[in-house]
Amino acid sequence: MLTKAPKGTKDMMPEEAYKWKYIEEEFAKICELYGYSEIRTPIFEHTELFQRGVGDSTDIVQKEMYSFQDFGKRDITLKPEGTSPVVRAFVEHKLFAGPQPNKFYYNTPCFRYEKPQAGRLRQFHQFGIETFGSSDMMADAEIICLAQDFLRKMGITDIELRINSVGCPECRKKHREALRKFLEPRYDELCETCKDRYDRNPMRILDCKSPVCQELVKGAPMMIDYLCEDCQGAFDELRTNLDALGVEYTVDPGIVRGLDYYTKTAFEFVTTTIGAQGTVCGGGRYDHLVEEIGGPETPGVGFGLGKERLLLTMEACGAQIPEPAGADVFIAVMGDEAKAAGLRLMREMRTEGIKVQMDVMGRNIKNQFKYANRINAAKTIVIGADEIERNSFAIKDMETGSQTEVPMEKIIEEIKK
Repeated sequence: MLTKAPKGTKDMMPEEAYKWKYIEEEFAKICELYGYSEIRTPIFEHTELFQRGVGDSTDIVQKEMYSFQDFGKRDITLKPEGTSPVVRAFVEHKLFAGPQPNKFYYNTPCFRYEKPQAGRLRQFHQFGIETFGSSDMMADAEIICLAQDFLRKMGITDIELRINSVGCPECRKKHREALRKFLEPRYDELCETCKDRYDRNPMRILDCKSPVCQELVKGAPMMIDYLCEDCQGAFDELRTNLDALGVEYTVDPGIVRGLDYYTKTAFEFVTTTIGAQGTVCGGGRYDHLVEEIGGPETPGVGFGLGKERLLLTMEACGAQIPEPAGADVFIAVMGDEAKAAGLRLMREMRTEGIKVQMDVMGRNIKNQFKYANRINAAKTIVIGADEIERNSFAIKDMETGSQTEVPMEKIIEEIKK
């Protein structure tokens, strides 16, 4: 077992790591283009943060959190999602006292104990966006537009934006009553989890993945039909903003998201390219989360985007990720004197920002050239006793096979060309 990664985790080998680096760099670029600054929060937080923020009625809190007591008897949880820690940081550092809005992006691992499946592991990785301080639906439309721009940049074409409103605490009361009334005759057929949700948060039943529960909620009252005047106005404004931005969408009353903190806007980018229908990116508004965690009343809106699922979708769409270039130069040497000269040259080249390698396995000259091919070196510099005596080195172009003799003092200048 010592030589096998824990279930639900995965090693990121070099042949995969460059893909992750590419999407991370591109996500950072587009976030900064939109005016978002990076924030980094700890891997673990106090358990209460997620109990209050995510919600006691969620599957995450009830079944999926990696929680433990540390040596100080503190209840600690590996973060299962990215929003609550950012909200905690926003409150702790009193960012609400400064100019608004505050706009953040993050790139973080998260942890949930659930059945591993394609694109969903127990340690997974997430991009996220959070905007604090604005109740204007322009903030909602902006993050949706950012997500769409990023997904398009990643070469994902078979994807659909679905939007909904999950209302506010006031208009949810009427919907809860209507939903409980609808489900009451079907209560005994609900799964055990949804029986608990029936009293605590019946809207979450609409999001249950059980085929039985999915069948039972067909024809159930939808939140979008119970919106108060303010929530209806906000939803209409969101649609107007998306239309102005040229963002296409479908209104899907079934979207409720999996976290209790959402209010008003809820959205998902959905694809069918990875087999079963799956959400690649999802988010929405959370106007009471900052207050729930202990800060002043501050509106917020954001999204989360799973990197594993993103890469699977990119692969299914045939998106191309540029492969990393090989070494600029490989220095092949023959003999101890040549080795010493090669080491000095290698150090100088690296100081000049040239990617250069030398053999560290004691290979003969023939096998050194084979290795240079294997690492896709663009040029090979050959150093032997004759080259040292002439004070000039041979540079071989590994693609064309042509070879040029260059004086030692001009070797770096020639390589830079």
